Amino acid sequence: MQQDQLLQQELLRRNDLCANVFLLLRHTGMRIGEAADLSFDCLHASGTDQWAIHVPLGKLKTERMVPVDSFVCELVQRLRFFRSLDPLPADGRLLARSSTREALIRQLRRYLHSVCAEADIAKRIVPHQLRHTYTSEMLRSGVEFLSIMKLLGHASPEMTMLYLDIALTDLQREFHAARSEPRHLAPQPRAQVVSAHAGLDGVVDSLRATQHLVEMFRRTLPDGAPRRCLDHLSNRLTKILSEVRKLDPPGK
Repeated sequence: MQQDQLLQQELLRRNDLCANVFLLLRHTGMRIGEAADLSFDCLHASGTDQWAIHVPLGKLKTERMVPVDSFVCELVQRLRFFRSLDPLPADGRLLARSSTREALIRQLRRYLHSVCAEADIAKRIVPHQLRHTYTSEMLRSGVEFLSIMKLLGHASPEMTMLYLDIALTDLQREFHAARSEPRHLAPQPRAQVVSAHAGLDGVVDSLRATQHLVEMFRRTLPDGAPRRCLDHLSNRLTKILSEVRKLDPPGK
């Protein structure tokens, strides 16, 4: 954890092209080869204020969409800026290649080695370790195992298990949480969805609150038909929200 913080601090301090590439790897779980193949327009809007990166065909010949936050969107914008300054002609890729793909990857690996030395990180860190750190962070944040599989582009649970670094402190936290508040005994919160806004803004607020409650309840259910049903319902609410936001209130 401390090494991860030191590494990210040094990358943020440098804020050059390679530093932003490694921050992108750290916060998306991509392989270094996948980052080298990213297209210039890899960032896609998946909803209102929702974004995802299209990861091209990788090691397992699969492609995927990885949801990202505003920080990652900013990283992509920085990399686009660096690409616009590069004298090499545009080729549709986010990262310019002066020669081959393999040469670019070797350059990035050497850069990471120099960053670790500058940050006084004694342990040797390779790019793929950033993928492991991302995986463990997603697990600790409450992302479900099957979702983590999809984020990483894995074909089997066994492959994902190799990436999870579950520390004793994590196990103790989960154990005590389960003992003190078992899911099958915990009462479901009762909350009235009330918006402080009137008109269209109030409708949007109420829909978002309802979607949040549905999602919180869905996460308490075991895998099965009820959980899948609520998942479909949440998706429908997302589409309804998207359509409602397009409406123009009278007189506006």
